[in-house]
Amino acid sequence: MPLHATEEPEYRVVRTFADFEVRQYAPYTVAEVVVPGPADEAGSQAFPILSGYIFGKNKGEKKFAMTAPVTQASAPVKLPMTAPVTQTASSAGFLVQFVLPKGVTAADAPEPLDARIQLRDVAAYEVAVIRYSGFWSESNYAEHLGKLQSALRAADLTWTGEPVFSRYDAPFKPWFMRRNEIWLRLPSQP
Repeated sequence: MPLHATEEPEYRVVRTFADFEVRQYAPYTVAEVVVPGPADEAGSQAFPILSGYIFGKNKGEKKFAMTAPVTQASAPVKLPMTAPVTQTASSAGFLVQFVLPKGVTAADAPEPLDARIQLRDVAAYEVAVIRYSGFWSESNYAEHLGKLQSALRAADLTWTGEPVFSRYDAPFKPWFMRRNEIWLRLPSQP
């Protein structure tokens, strides 16, 4: 796994293709919340809720270091935890997740004071990942999601579930230096 200044969930690259890579993520734990959206506002809606939890708004007032990515996906989505912080979209809103630091589990993490926050352990899983830079926009996201889906079809790989949008950088980072990813979950191997 590459070295990062901000902690990320552990993974190993299983295979590299021209336009994407396949990663195997180790188990990790997330704090998550569902917000109404729209997609371009979901991260901003969820951030104060989730950051409050990791900065001490929990029973015991325990503080955690910020981790990456923050993920976003449509909700409700049945995902066996798929990202540090993820975002997914649906008519019910967006599921946004912060990954908790390594070694923290749902069983031993402090209880959130905000009832909207859920803690969940995510089992190991495999995803196909495309990486790109820039600010969030529906067109940028759709372009890269389409590119990932086309590349997976060309590689004769299938995916399951909703795409997960993963952000790695603070809002003040210049657009051309931002790390964004879209994850598509690959079916479990027997």
